[in-house]
Amino acid sequence: MKEKVDILVATYKPNIVYLKQQIDSILNQTYKNIQVIISDDFSEDENVIKVLEQYKEQDNRIRIYLQEKNLGYIKNFEFLLKQSKANYIAFCDQDDIWDTNKIEKSLQTLIEKNVDLVYCNARHINEKNEIIHHNYFQYKNMPLVKGKNNILAISRYLGLGCSQLFTAEVRNKMLPYTSSVMAHDWLVSFIANEGNGVDYIEEPLFSYRLHTENVFGGRSLGQNITRWKQEHGISYQSYLQYRNNKVIDKAYLDGAKMCLEYAKNSQTKETITKLVKYYEKLKKSKYFNLHIIQYIKFLGGKNLFKKMVKEIIIFHMPLLGYLTFII
Repeated sequence: MKEKVDILVATYKPNIVYLKQQIDSILNQTYKNIQVIISDDFSEDENVIKVLEQYKEQDNRIRIYLQEKNLGYIKNFEFLLKQSKANYIAFCDQDDIWDTNKIEKSLQTLIEKNVDLVYCNARHINEKNEIIHHNYFQYKNMPLVKGKNNILAISRYLGLGCSQLFTAEVRNKMLPYTSSVMAHDWLVSFIANEGNGVDYIEEPLFSYRLHTENVFGGRSLGQNITRWKQEHGISYQSYLQYRNNKVIDKAYLDGAKMCLEYAKNSQTKETITKLVKYYEKLKKSKYFNLHIIQYIKFLGGKNLFKKMVKEIIIFHMPLLGYLTFII
């Protein structure tokens, strides 16, 4: 295969050791026809700039952009997408470690299956490169989709952004970003699903790092709740704020509104409108909500059983959820 793959790397105040490990793992890919486009989001660290410039001098496949002000990760990835001209694109974090065959296997699957997106599994590592979890799909109960699944593409992102390889058609439909864009990886999966569909690779093809400086970091529900309680307390009002703002709004409702703005199909728009109304009803329920069938319709899927149980309690049984919250 001779198709060029653009690998888009957004950096911001990275750990230098992690950054070097990540870039080295990209340059050591078995698939050689790659271009690595790095945009540093105003890290204000001369050491970071020095390292990036050194890599650029060593390998002509690297392009470096230094932002003059902080864009934020969403706008930084939009900037990177605008620089990309290749037919295939991969997002990349600043602190993971890719297996040498990640691009090769992902591109082979994408072309063979004739889809617009392929996402792969990962192993979870800590600051010392020690494996915490061998199967990220299982650990996070990631939705697994082969072909098309309109409901799951709307209601959940498919694969970590750094696990995705997608086509230029998806990139072109993403740009320019609207004001509703809140997750580039979610938007990729939604647009790909409306196109030729998606596929996944069960095999872990990279090591996804969890550490104290992660923006998201793949933390568990329990870890996120612990952080919230430390900052906001353990009152029932605190729990409802967590449920409505951090879970329903940030993890679901905002994503549905983004998909609605990008949807092209009238039937898809109708489905998303119903989903938005469902979320808004949930936010008004302070003690109990009986519409569990709607949850299963909108948010059920393969590999999601444990996540579904937790979310049904959070969404439809706030009082029971609160008991779990305070323990």
